[in-house]
Amino acid sequence: MTALVSCPNCELPVDPQARFCDHCGVNLAVAAVVAESKVEFSLPLTEGKMVTPEILVPRLGDLLIEKGLIKPEDLKRALQNQQQKADQGTPVLLGYVLRELQLIDQETLDQVVTQQILELQAALRQSNMQLEQRIQERTQQLQNALEKLTEHNRLKANFIANISHELRTPLTHIKGYLDIFLEGGFGELKPDQRDALQVLRRAEERLERLIEDLIQFSLASRGELTLELSLVNLNDLVDREIESMKPRAYSAGIELISKVSASNLPVKCDSEKMSWVISHLLDNAVKFTGRGGKVGVVTDDRRGSAVVEVLDTGIGIPQNRLDEIFMPFHQLDGSPTRRYGGTGIGLALCKQIIDAHHASLRVFSEVDKGSRFVVSVPLDEDEKSSQ
Repeated sequence: MTALVSCPNCELPVDPQARFCDHCGVNLAVAAVVAESKVEFSLPLTEGKMVTPEILVPRLGDLLIEKGLIKPEDLKRALQNQQQKADQGTPVLLGYVLRELQLIDQETLDQVVTQQILELQAALRQSNMQLEQRIQERTQQLQNALEKLTEHNRLKANFIANISHELRTPLTHIKGYLDIFLEGGFGELKPDQRDALQVLRRAEERLERLIEDLIQFSLASRGELTLELSLVNLNDLVDREIESMKPRAYSAGIELISKVSASNLPVKCDSEKMSWVISHLLDNAVKFTGRGGKVGVVTDDRRGSAVVEVLDTGIGIPQNRLDEIFMPFHQLDGSPTRRYGGTGIGLALCKQIIDAHHASLRVFSEVDKGSRFVVSVPLDEDEKSSQ
């Protein structure tokens, strides 16, 4: 029994052997061509050829042999005749030659072409349905993966926040007793004892900063990073952080150079968090620059933005790994023997703080030649114009 297919016009079942639809009376071959034309594709037509339904049927000759309507030798003779006409500059379709050689009649040819077009159309519809289903399934899989990743990040941020807050309590006790010792509350200290306690105090301060960074990062990861905006001169923040960094740069044998803009750079920002960003960029620059190297800070007014550049002559970053430096808890050198310490959240938190200000943070670097971090914060135009 011949399988039924849908009419391209009324979409009711029709016999693929029929030339016309029993329901709407449309020529099935023509209707199939019109339906197929709605699909965007191009056909390499040879100039001079007529556009007929036949052109949509690939390997028509093999199909006619398969159905027993012509013999292989008939097809060979028709193809030779077709080639001769093409050589004479009058290319024609195979069906025309077959009819001219009286190897097949028009009605039979139309039936074969119509059936094949309808079958191709049905196969295309089925393929599109399967593709759409696969897309929906894959989209759902990606959505599920995203939800799991979001939940994982939320749990991680909560864990970090809880642990960080728990660490604060014993650290407060350590800090308190260190202050008492250094102030002579438990008696006069010998020079070597004072030096030892100073080392402990610096270690405590560093641990305190790390814990605070973890807390701030966990808040940002949960979307709880809040900004207390106020109008400040960005130059003032930069000057303050440069002064704070000078002792460390000096002890590391690094020349610290600054070129602060002569004009004010008024911006609306969270001064504490923006200062932290500048401090961290300077800290990184010093950390990754060897003794005898240079670290520079430049501020400027560029196209309506206050720009802070932190440059160094340090180890640099490979071009193909620049994006990795903003990934949390990620170190470019992840080996157990890595030379440089750190939690790997500093730059990630810098990026989150800068993004929260609707500002930008870019990095340019070259291995063994140094890096350049560029922070661009929108200027407060009202304040700038009043100066």
